[in-house]
Amino acid sequence: MNTDHLALPEASRRRNEPSAAGRRFGYTVAIAINAGLLYVVNNLLEWDWLPFLTEAWDEVLPIIRVSLVAAMIVNAGYIFFDHKWFKSLTQIGLAGISMAATVRIYQVFPFDFAEYDFGWETLTKAILIIAMVGIAISVLVETGKLIRAISRA
Repeated sequence: MNTDHLALPEASRRRNEPSAAGRRFGYTVAIAINAGLLYVVNNLLEWDWLPFLTEAWDEVLPIIRVSLVAAMIVNAGYIFFDHKWFKSLTQIGLAGISMAATVRIYQVFPFDFAEYDFGWETLTKAILIIAMVGIAISVLVETGKLIRAISRA
């Protein structure tokens, strides 16, 4: 089936992309959100908001910190340099860190759902596995984008 008639003209594709100023604003917002998350994850045990969170949270906290700080650094870099190949390359790196954090959370499993009737442990482990699969898929997608961006350069 010929779908050439469905393709947007180049000018239309460019109009749908955010402006450089819009992208920079988005990167700044991402930095602020990650900074807020960093503050929250560092204080979760002290605040005692989540009764199912165990002291083992301290075992996963270092890799979670690394993941959030890396995301802030990468977004700061994008403010000054957001070429497609660079974004794909850094997204692959961030995905690697995210995978390490997710695997560590799965291994340590700093949650205790014994007081709940629902099968939260099974559901939480399933969500972590789905997250790992999603991260692996994102690496493949970003690798394809990286190869395409480099070949067009």
